[in-house]
Amino acid sequence: MITELEAINQRRSIRKYKNIPIDNQLIESLNNKVKEVNQEGDLHIQLITNEPKAFKGKMAYGTFSGVTNYFAMIGKQSETLDERIGYYGEKLVVFAEQLGLNSCWVGVTYNNIKEAYIKEKGEKLCCLIALGYGDESGRQLKRKSIEEVSNISTETPEWFQQGVKAALLAPTAVNQQKFFFKYIKPTSDDSICKIEAKRGFSLVGYTKIDLGICKYHFEIGAQQNNFEWV
Repeated sequence: MITELEAINQRRSIRKYKNIPIDNQLIESLNNKVKEVNQEGDLHIQLITNEPKAFKGKMAYGTFSGVTNYFAMIGKQSETLDERIGYYGEKLVVFAEQLGLNSCWVGVTYNNIKEAYIKEKGEKLCCLIALGYGDESGRQLKRKSIEEVSNISTETPEWFQQGVKAALLAPTAVNQQKFFFKYIKPTSDDSICKIEAKRGFSLVGYTKIDLGICKYHFEIGAQQNNFEWV
């Protein structure tokens, strides 16, 4: 299996899929990962398989094809829900890539098939993540520079730069990349540094989900446990 860093470097958002069912062994692995992230993130994400209606019709026309598998991104409504959906959902995206599957975050271009998943009282369906074997290579998107999305300088460590580089590979709504990472230097030799991750304004929305996705990518790239999020 490839590493998480290799997975985020090769990942592309795929909208067209082959008519090939996902192997039962892979489905079991995915469901185990879903269970893991649901426990970690206090979420109710569900893997939906062999369900073609969500990506057919007016909402998905011209954008997606061949999608019959997806993650339903569900959780209890709260101020932190969207960011947790992004962070833990991207864990699933990266894991799927490691398994040889393709994926794509989907905000609005899908049909809400309520009978396909379970949504408890007080829970919200935030979005879907399409999943399967891609029938296209995906686009190489234009990315912002490290300087545009962070306070990188000669005083910031190399792992911070690597973390920001990985964050720039993260999928964001319409590739808006409305995020900023700030390195906060330790105040003493005994304290650890802090990283502030902020989202910018966007008419498109989804910046909280995007921020969660980018924070997970940062952690993969930084490969550094000696910092705290603030």
